[in-house]
Amino acid sequence: MAKRDYYEVLGVAKTATDDELKKAYRKLSKKYHPDINKEPDAEDKFKEITEAFEVLSDSQKRAAYDQYGHASTDPNFGAGGFGDFGGGGFGGFEDIFESFFGGGGRTSNPNAPRQGSDLQYTLDLTFNEAIFGLEKNIRYNREDDCTTCGGSGAKPGTQPETCSKCSGSGRINVERQTPLGRMMSQQTCDECHGTGKTIKDKCTTCNGAGRMVKSHSVKVNVPAGVEDGQQMRLSGQGEAGFNGGPYGDLYVVFRVEDSPIFERDGSEIFYEQTISFAQAALGDEIEVPTVHGRVKLKIPAGTQTGTSFRLKGKGAPKLRGSGNGDQRVTVLVETPTDLNEAQKKALREFLVASGDKAVIEQEEGFFDKMKDAFSSSGKKKRK
Repeated sequence: MAKRDYYEVLGVAKTATDDELKKAYRKLSKKYHPDINKEPDAEDKFKEITEAFEVLSDSQKRAAYDQYGHASTDPNFGAGGFGDFGGGGFGGFEDIFESFFGGGGRTSNPNAPRQGSDLQYTLDLTFNEAIFGLEKNIRYNREDDCTTCGGSGAKPGTQPETCSKCSGSGRINVERQTPLGRMMSQQTCDECHGTGKTIKDKCTTCNGAGRMVKSHSVKVNVPAGVEDGQQMRLSGQGEAGFNGGPYGDLYVVFRVEDSPIFERDGSEIFYEQTISFAQAALGDEIEVPTVHGRVKLKIPAGTQTGTSFRLKGKGAPKLRGSGNGDQRVTVLVETPTDLNEAQKKALREFLVASGDKAVIEQEEGFFDKMKDAFSSSGKKKRK
């Protein structure tokens, strides 16, 4: 099945900004993560979403994808130094011969070492764990060499034999009728299935596969300042290679839970603090929480609702830099309701002192005006 367009997968336009890509990925990855979504196709969709984001979030990969499409994600893309013709000497012409004659001119050694497959692991972090970093041991299953036969697939004391049909090449010559006449082509050997070897006495543990699923653990050093959706590569922690090839890699994707009181954007942290009308009018010194502990914040007299204050260095560590970001504290002035007589009297005296005597004659209108004044400024929440 042909791959879907990466922009379509994430549900964004081709002009989408990095922030739009990031928001789309976060939303979809949480929706289709196999640990959350138990639909049969959830895992495939999650892999498709992750693959799309990995390409489009990288400026160079995105530029190549915009120009060449999915061909740009091929590991051999551009390797031959001849633009779109690849690195096979004749480039695209080789595909033409492949379609007519069933095989190109190049063959590979089926017994050559090959790297194992990469794996992905989702690591859940609390808000504070992502801020400060930590070490975590994770455990997951991966394919590894069979402990009984050592990866050979043969019963202990025996060895695989060279395939007699293909002489160990893994491919056989086949004569075919083509539009250009009868031609000789190559195809995978049906006796050894391309391995170049046959096993008479199979290992009873792995049934001749030479591989088995094992539980594996590794320590992950989570750097301070990671964000939801980011990933790190652990070299050699994927699945075992073939024919003595190296292990694949493990990609650890971080999933960070939300904070009940803070919001975060990179190294910047945001917090909303409610204060009373008196504190806003007269000024005050209050304590506010930060990820680094509670700190004092001075509220100047006459502070308006929605005013933002900066606490320098009280944000998250900068993942690709030094030091911490800042914390922004937005104050929201609480609208007074259900005033008692003493409070009403104090506000009347405030109006008299302010020279606003006309409103005092209509007490009900006065309190409506006061509420409207607070409501108009609103509790402006950060979006």
